Amino acid sequence: MSILLAGYLVRLGLGALQVGTIVTGTLLGSAALTLFVGMRPPLAYRRILLAASALSVATGVGFASLESFWPLLLVAVVGTLNPSAGDVTLYIPVEQAFLAGVVPPEDRTRTFAWYNVGGNLGGAVGALAAGIPDLVSRGDPAVTASGERLAFVLYAGLGLVGFWLYSRLPSLSEERPRERSRPLARSRPIVLRLAALFSLDSFGGGLVVQSLLVLWLYRRFDLSTQAVATIFFVAGLLASFSQLLSWRLAERIGLVETMVYTHLPANVFLMLAGLMPTAPLAVTFLLLRMALSQMDVPARQSYVMAVVPPEERLAASTVTNVPRSLASAAAPLLSGAMLERSTFGWPLILGGGLKAAYDLLLFAFAKRGRRNDLEPPRSA
Repeated sequence: MSILLAGYLVRLGLGALQVGTIVTGTLLGSAALTLFVGMRPPLAYRRILLAASALSVATGVGFASLESFWPLLLVAVVGTLNPSAGDVTLYIPVEQAFLAGVVPPEDRTRTFAWYNVGGNLGGAVGALAAGIPDLVSRGDPAVTASGERLAFVLYAGLGLVGFWLYSRLPSLSEERPRERSRPLARSRPIVLRLAALFSLDSFGGGLVVQSLLVLWLYRRFDLSTQAVATIFFVAGLLASFSQLLSWRLAERIGLVETMVYTHLPANVFLMLAGLMPTAPLAVTFLLLRMALSQMDVPARQSYVMAVVPPEERLAASTVTNVPRSLASAAAPLLSGAMLERSTFGWPLILGGGLKAAYDLLLFAFAKRGRRNDLEPPRSA
C-alpha cells in the first residue's frame, strides 16, 4: 500500500499537497488510536489485535470505493493504512508487549529480529506485487487505477487473515495486573526521554516515508510504478536480512551501540541519495541506506522492553511509538509541499540530517544512563 498509495491518489486527480495531507492523516489517526488504547486500563492483547484487524478490513474497503479527497482523508484518519514501511500502527506496541511477555530476556533481541524480518519480508513481497497493476495495464491509466483499487480490496482480505491468526494467540497474565495504577508509574522519566529522542528520529523519517520516496522518484526521475516496486522489493529484502545481524551485533557491542553505529551511516546515505543527479546513483544510495537503516529496530524494541517492568510494557511501547507517529505526521505535509515546488531531494537531505542528530543525542543519553545504571544487559 505504501508503494501504491501515492500513484493511486495522483491518478484519482489529487495533487502532491493533497497526497501529503492524506499521508499525514494516516499517521495522525494511527497515533490517536494507539494512544487511546495503550494508555487505558489494560485490555487483552488478543482483543485489541482482533479489533485492529476488523478496522483494517474497513480501511481497505473505504479506499477501494471512494475517490474524493475529503472522504479519503476521513478514512485515512480513522483507518489503519500505513504509508511507510515503519512501525506507526496500533499493531506494533501490542505485538511488542505480547512478545516480550512470552520469551525469556536473553532471547528478546533475537525474537524481535525475527519478528521484524517476517514483517519486512512481507512488505518486500507486497512492494514487488505493487508493480503488477502497472505491468498488466501496459500504460493505460484507467486499467492501472482499477488494478490498484483491487489491491485495496486485497488489503481488506489480508485484514481477515490477520483476524484469524490473532484469534489463535494465547492470553497473558500480565494483561490484567493485580493493582490498578497510573501508566508508567515506575518508568516514566526514562520512557519520556526516549520518547522525545525517538520523536526527533521519526520526524526526520516522516519526511521520507515510503509513499513520498515513491512520489519523489516519480517526479525527479520519471520512474514507472513497476520499476519503483522492484526497487523497494530489493530494499525490503536488504532491510529484512540485515536485522538478522542486529541481535548478534547487540550481543557483542551492546544495544545502543548497535542502534547508533548502523543508523548513522544509513542517514548519511539518505542525504547523499537526495544529492544524486541520476536515477541509478540515487537508487544505489537508497539501497545502501536500506541495508543499514533497519538494523537498529530490534535493538530499540528490546531496549525499551528491558528498561521497564513487565506490567508497564504496553504503556511504554505506546508512549515511545505514539510520539514517533505524531512527530512524523506533520512531516509528510512539509515534504509534499517541498516536492510541489521542486523535484530536488530536499526532503531526503533534511530528513537524513535530523535522523543523524538523533543518533548522536541517543549515544550521549546512553552514556549518561550508564553512569546512572540505566543500561540493560547487552542481549536483554
